[in-house]
Amino acid sequence: MGYQQQNFNKNFTPHSLPTKVTSMKPNQSSNKVQLLFREAAREDLPTLITLLHDDPLGGTRETLNNSALEKYQSAFDAIVNDKNACLIVGTQDNQVVAMAQINFLSYLTYQGGRRAQIEGVRVEKHQRGKGVGKKLIEYLIQMSIKQKCHLVQLTTNKKRPKAISFYESLGFVATHEGIKLDLKS
Repeated sequence: MGYQQQNFNKNFTPHSLPTKVTSMKPNQSSNKVQLLFREAAREDLPTLITLLHDDPLGGTRETLNNSALEKYQSAFDAIVNDKNACLIVGTQDNQVVAMAQINFLSYLTYQGGRRAQIEGVRVEKHQRGKGVGKKLIEYLIQMSIKQKCHLVQLTTNKKRPKAISFYESLGFVATHEGIKLDLKS
């Protein structure tokens, strides 16, 4: 099952969102980087797995071994078939250079409010520091506004101080203490 660049197959209205975004490289005002955002396609999966694996924490929990491919495929299918979830990729010259998952959650709190949860944000290591991650998050925030969310939330591991600083620079504020229970132990 493939997805076209403009095909957001759920109840989203991202057709009205820009899919082409221009990002500036730091200190190079004449050298612009063009990014296109779209829903991930199944053929993107090997690149997505590589992005997830390509950091110190991801390298400890993700695998590039084919033995896990079926699990990744199953998870991918579940996400793209969930009307409240979306995998977004950022592309440059038809190459995936960034990814993130966004889920839209309905709550009884906030008078039946809706919020967006951003997960799995990754930028290809040679593209970091060039504004790609910022444009990806801005795109996800626009999706959240279109979904009438009152809040965008995300978590990042405390072992990622650069990521924490990055999100804070975009206006995110650490307001809660996250508590998790590992069920695999």
